[in-house]
Amino acid sequence: MQRLIIQGGNKLSGEVCVQGAKNSALPLLAGCVLADGETKLHNCPALSDVFAACRILSCIGCKCEYDKGSITVNSAGADKSFVPDELMREMRSSIVFLGAVLGRTGECRLSFPGGCELGPRPIDMHISALRQMGVKISEEYGVLDCSCAKGLKGAKINLSFPSVGATENIMLAAVLAEGDTVIYNAAREPEISDLAGFLNACGAKVSGAGTGTVFISGVDKLHGCEYSVMPDRIVTATLMGAAAATGGELSLLGARVGDVRAVIPVFEQAGCQVYPYEDRIFISAKKTLRAVKTIRTMPYPGFPTDAQAIVMAVLTKARGTSVIVENIFENRYRHVDELVRMGADIKAEGKVAVIEGVKNLYGASVRATDLRGGAALAVAALSAEGETSLTNIRLIDRGYENIEDTFSRLGGKIKRVNY
Repeated sequence: MQRLIIQGGNKLSGEVCVQGAKNSALPLLAGCVLADGETKLHNCPALSDVFAACRILSCIGCKCEYDKGSITVNSAGADKSFVPDELMREMRSSIVFLGAVLGRTGECRLSFPGGCELGPRPIDMHISALRQMGVKISEEYGVLDCSCAKGLKGAKINLSFPSVGATENIMLAAVLAEGDTVIYNAAREPEISDLAGFLNACGAKVSGAGTGTVFISGVDKLHGCEYSVMPDRIVTATLMGAAAATGGELSLLGARVGDVRAVIPVFEQAGCQVYPYEDRIFISAKKTLRAVKTIRTMPYPGFPTDAQAIVMAVLTKARGTSVIVENIFENRYRHVDELVRMGADIKAEGKVAVIEGVKNLYGASVRATDLRGGAALAVAALSAEGETSLTNIRLIDRGYENIEDTFSRLGGKIKRVNY
C-alpha cells in the first residue's frame, strides 16, 4: 500500500507539459483491435488504466509494447472474443472494447465493467445501439454474450443522453459495419473528435465528430497508423486548480484552450489571470481568491463533471459563498467529507454543494474516494497548513502520471511512501 505525504504552503510555479489524455487513450487503444497490422500511439500516459487496457488487448491476442510514452499494438493475432471478469473490473472504460471486439470478430463475451463508484452509469444505451446494428445480446449472471453472425449493419441511432462511452462504442462498431451509421445526440467531447481522427487515420470514414450528429460509412478494412493522443483537459484543469489554490503561476505546455473553455471563466471569476496561447495556457493566481457564480456540470461543451471536485478544492479558500450543482453523476460528492476533515466548510445535499470559503485549510489524514476526488484532495493539501497523509492513491494513479513528481517539479512538497 502507498500514500502521499504532502506538506502544504508552497506556491507552485514553472512550466509543465500536460500528459496525454486517459479518456482518449483508452478508446484509441480499443480501436487498435480493428486495424490490420501495427499501430503506434504516441503521448500515451503511464497510467494503471492504460496498462489495464493493454492487458485486455493482450488477452484477445494483440501484442503490446510500451516505450517512453508510446504504445505499439500489433493486432495480427487478435482472434479471441472473451474478456475475463478480472480485467473488466479494473476500469469503467473497459466497456469500450465491446464495439471494437465485435467489429473485429463478430462476437464478444464480457462482464460488466468496474471503475470508480460514482453512482449508476448504465450501459443500456450501448446495448440498445448495438442491437439496432444487428447484434444479438443475452445477459446471464452479469455476463454479456454478444454475436452478429450476419455481420454488423449500419443504423440510425438516437441516444437519449449524449453518452461519451456509448458514442465511442457505436463509432468503433460502425467503422467496419455494412452501410452507413448515423448517431444523433452524440457526445461532443474532444475525446470523440480524437477517436474520429484516429479511426480516419486508419482508413475509416467518420465525419461530424464534435457535433451532435456523427456519420460513419462502413469500410472493408482498416490499416495501422501512427497517431498522438490529445492532451488531457482534466489534468489541465487540475494543474490550473493547483496554481490557483497555492497562489502560484504555471505555464501548461501543450494544453488546448478550446478543450477547457468552460473551465477558464471559473478561474477568472475566482480572481486568477488566465492567458491562452496556441501551444499553452498560462495561469497566475496572485490575488486573494473569491467565490464564483453557480457552477453546473453539464455534458461538453458545458462545465465537465470531472473538474468539479478540483474546482471545489480551490473554492474552499475563496472569499464568499460558491455553489456547485452536479448534474451528471449521483454520487460525486464523496470527497466533501474528506475536505471537511481539512477544515473546509461545505454542505452537500442531493445535487447541490454550498462552499463557504475559509481562511485556511489544515493538514489531515484523508482518503481518496475516487480518481478526481483524490486529485482534489492533493490540490487542497498543497494549499493547506501542515502535513496531509493521502491514502488509497491507486485511484489517483488511474488518471495522473506520477502526480507527486509533477507537483514536486513545480515546487510542491509531496512524496510517495509505502505503509
